[in-house]
Amino acid sequence: MLGSLILLWIGLWFLFFLFRTQRPKNFPPGPRPIPVFGNLLQLNLVNPMNDLEKLAGRYGKVFSLYIGSRPAVVISGMQAMKEALVTRSVEFAGRPQDLMVNHVTKSKGVILANYGPDWREHRRFTLMTLRNFGLGKQTMEERILGEIRHISLWLERSAGKSMEPHHLFANATSDIICSILFGSRYEYEDEAFQSFITMMEENAKITNGPWAMLYDTLPLLRNLPLPFRKAFQNYYSVQEHVLGIVKQHKRTRIPGQPRDLTDCYLDELEKRYTLVSHVKWKILSRFPCQRCESGSSFDESQMVALLLDLLFAGTETTSNTLLTAFLYLMTHPDVQERCQREIDTVLGEKEQASYEDRHRMPYMQAVIHEVQRVADTVPLSVFHATTKDTQLMGFDIPKGTLIIPNLSSVLSEESQWKFPHDFNPENFLNQQGEFVKPEGFMPFSVGPRVCLGEGLARMELFLILVTLLRRFQFVWPEDGGVPDYAPVFGVTQAPKPYRLCVRLRGTQRG
Repeated sequence: MLGSLILLWIGLWFLFFLFRTQRPKNFPPGPRPIPVFGNLLQLNLVNPMNDLEKLAGRYGKVFSLYIGSRPAVVISGMQAMKEALVTRSVEFAGRPQDLMVNHVTKSKGVILANYGPDWREHRRFTLMTLRNFGLGKQTMEERILGEIRHISLWLERSAGKSMEPHHLFANATSDIICSILFGSRYEYEDEAFQSFITMMEENAKITNGPWAMLYDTLPLLRNLPLPFRKAFQNYYSVQEHVLGIVKQHKRTRIPGQPRDLTDCYLDELEKRYTLVSHVKWKILSRFPCQRCESGSSFDESQMVALLLDLLFAGTETTSNTLLTAFLYLMTHPDVQERCQREIDTVLGEKEQASYEDRHRMPYMQAVIHEVQRVADTVPLSVFHATTKDTQLMGFDIPKGTLIIPNLSSVLSEESQWKFPHDFNPENFLNQQGEFVKPEGFMPFSVGPRVCLGEGLARMELFLILVTLLRRFQFVWPEDGGVPDYAPVFGVTQAPKPYRLCVRLRGTQRG
């Protein structure tokens, strides 16, 4: 009797799953899912990029797969990407709200917040604050150039030797964003600083790795003490550190005289609280039974989430791009030498580079953009979701569908690039040697969810690479073996660990 009931339950559950995973009418095609796992077992959980490319080749540039019982649509190629993220940008601007990354961050901040008034309000505030603190202006340059001096000192100590560059670039990019968020930097040897950089790196691997896929696919596993719990612990630890910084800012700030983004947010909170209190007093004095709520999305929990968003995004993506840059510059010495000739010619006796110098360095610009293209730092972007029933390339996509933009497919699409599968700065130069940027260049994504830190990242990459190439020569170690360009997959991709040799050049400027 018990056995019959169990078999009946399994049968009903199986039928329920089949019903749940029936593709809606005119939904994008895709592989047949299996019970419980959906299409999870058909993907390489360590790095699914090759599998996604094969599925696109079989089912088309817009295809579907199931994460457990949840349908997802994968978008590949320039035409489909542009229609979804540009032409129908608002309809594809949502964020899924039931993945591990959402549960880790509680969907607060700006990166994972769903599309709507609260998200728009915080994005507008962040962009305005970054501009006020000099994004694209000399004040931001000074912050970056100041940090580059610390990088140079570390490289000088390694002159004539080989070194492992990973921590150096992670430290530097984290310090730059910390100076913007918190008004101060950390010494590279600081244990707390090293600890939360390590935790951010671990989370980048966990949240797009096999354990996160299992978490998203099998909700019954979510409360078990499995390795994905480490992502929650890491996030909360960094969160506690940031909360301590916020408390210190409350004690030391001078209202109306912000030193950094944290002070700006506290000023905004105070302004909104004062305004709401005034409105409440006016309403309650006339209508004592009425209540007035602010309706504002600004609060301290949102502030901490926003700071963590910017800290994570501002550290991982740029440091990984720099690691990719030096990997290719060492293994393509002709490219490095041509960059250095252009830098020397343009800067001459000038004491240090400025961001404006980029307009006179077309080859350097081409190299930086080619590095970003081959680095493919965020290959699957940040997952989107549809905000309403919509269409894409003739298919019907219901509201709330999880959307996976395969940015990697565009960055290597044969119709977009002269040399799609090779590292070649000519991808960004015309016949006259002038810098051009093809439409397929979208490492920061496109549309309303384009990366907030794009402007800062561009400035960092130019100033860091120009200054270091002016001062140093970077050489692949004799015992370095055969260079491996295959990246380590994660929310942000990074090159496999390597070592570099540093040599001082003739000029000592920068």
